Amino acid sequence: MKLLLSITFCLFLMSCIAQPVRLYNLEADAFADISKGLVRAKAENKHLFLQIGGNWCPWCVKFHNFCANNKSIDSLMNKSYVSIKVNYSKENRNYGILKKLGYPQRFGFPVFVILNKNGERIHTQNSAYIEESDSYSKKKVFEFLNNWTPDALDPNLYKEK
Repeated sequence: MKLLLSITFCLFLMSCIAQPVRLYNLEADAFADISKGLVRAKAENKHLFLQIGGNWCPWCVKFHNFCANNKSIDSLMNKSYVSIKVNYSKENRNYGILKKLGYPQRFGFPVFVILNKNGERIHTQNSAYIEESDSYSKKKVFEFLNNWTPDALDPNLYKEK
């Protein structure tokens, strides 16, 4: 009986581990998602943060978990950005939106694109520059996100006195 329970438990654990991550919706219409996100960004005076990658990408999953598990970064994301995940996979490469965004996939995945509330691309970030060892640098991620907030780009901060 113990052997049967042990085998059952091991099979259960293996099935849990084998479950694929589903951060990205393979069937999502990126143009529609971005349009909806821009409506919200405009209403809330935020920027649109696009995380482009796929469920197949371990660094994409790491970034998502990294942000969710760091209170200061999660807070900054929620305060300043509307976040959208744009899928890139063999099932849906989203070439149309990537072309419009200036081919950010050239940097690898994940790649981050920030649009202002009017839908204009204001920054593309190669994620390699914010990595640290086998994760992400809290300092570098926070600085990256903080430097592209609507508040950081407020022209009133930079007027000559």
